[in-house]
Amino acid sequence: MLAHAAVHTYEMAVPLFVVVWLTEFDVISLGIAQFEVTTATLGVVVTLGYGLFGLGALPGGILVDRIGSRRLISACLLGMGLSYVLLGLAPSMLVVALALVLWGVAASVYHPAGLSLISKGVEERGTGLAYHGIAGNLGIGLGPLLTAVLLLFVEWRTVALILGVPALLAAVYAARANFDETAAVEDVAEGAAADGGSSKADAGVDSLGEFVTESRRLLAGGFLLVFVVVMCSGLYYRGILTFLPELLRGLPGFEPIPVTELLPASVGSALGVEAGDAQTISPQDYFYAGLLLVGVVGQYAGGKLTDRFPVEYGIAGAFAVLAVLALAFVPVAGMGIGPLMALGAVLGIFLFVVQPLYQATVAEYTPAGTRGLSYGFTYLGVFGVGALGGTIAGAILAFAGVAELFLTLAVIATAASGVGLYLGRAAGR
Repeated sequence: MLAHAAVHTYEMAVPLFVVVWLTEFDVISLGIAQFEVTTATLGVVVTLGYGLFGLGALPGGILVDRIGSRRLISACLLGMGLSYVLLGLAPSMLVVALALVLWGVAASVYHPAGLSLISKGVEERGTGLAYHGIAGNLGIGLGPLLTAVLLLFVEWRTVALILGVPALLAAVYAARANFDETAAVEDVAEGAAADGGSSKADAGVDSLGEFVTESRRLLAGGFLLVFVVVMCSGLYYRGILTFLPELLRGLPGFEPIPVTELLPASVGSALGVEAGDAQTISPQDYFYAGLLLVGVVGQYAGGKLTDRFPVEYGIAGAFAVLAVLALAFVPVAGMGIGPLMALGAVLGIFLFVVQPLYQATVAEYTPAGTRGLSYGFTYLGVFGVGALGGTIAGAILAFAGVAELFLTLAVIATAASGVGLYLGRAAGR
């Protein structure tokens, strides 16, 4: 839970730093060439970190099966903490880029390691996934809020250093913790024997050849369809969130609010905010943060559902609701801020209900010994392929419109719902 919250705190703090970097740095110097710091070049720098966050999940999953979750989570926390310390000491944009690359590599191993640990070490898997998801959502929602508040009082490098400390302390705790990583696996050896000893499915992979063999084994079964579901989840998630604040900005009720209107004169004076200051609060940012925080409820509910209902039908139902919400977004947005806030609350819940559902489904459709590899593929789909959701959304908004974007998201959710329904019926047969 500590590591999951840290991963998403650091992930969501980066966009807040981007605003500062655009004004503080002029060029990115590579020695033989220099590039002006613009939204385009800075976007490439940030993409380096985010891209590695997704792409590193697959090799991270392989490592989990070889060295265990505890060691990998400890290394993840240490790497993330050091990356933010480096960020806080960065004298140039090139060092900032290096820090983000270090963060992406370190953070990429977390999800396969953490979810493998829960799936093999916790008997009440759904409840474990629920608490794990809640921690992640607290990082997603409260992490940026904490960063924004700190930036009001100290400069960004100090904020980065402050944020790096908790991960370093958690790394020390994780390295010293002692527990059984396979407490929920009855007998791994028996599983291998039942398989006739012909598979590494209960012992991980040792070579490139075994990686190819076990990957084919995974993708030849029901896990292939589960992989389709997680890709749809990632595409929907990035597609709807990447430009949501920008979409809300032009709607009635989301006009900027001067800070002086919200603070008593005495409080404003103490904080250095005087009447007539141009500083404003953007309501869409808080709508966005609130939607993410409501996801805590969705994570908990989704985790509990996995212990009570077939996960395949849970996936089918949850994605069906997401499809309806996508279709309803544009009409409801025209009704005013009140109805839109109600829809946003439901969207925030169901956007995260699906996560423990597909996480548990992966565990149902994969052997324990290659669980790390399985979750590596899962988060390659969620964060790697899913990252294309932002690109798709941007292209649709540029060349079509908002209605077309949400129609596309509804199609993606409907596809995932259909796959869940098929899996449920196949499991019943």
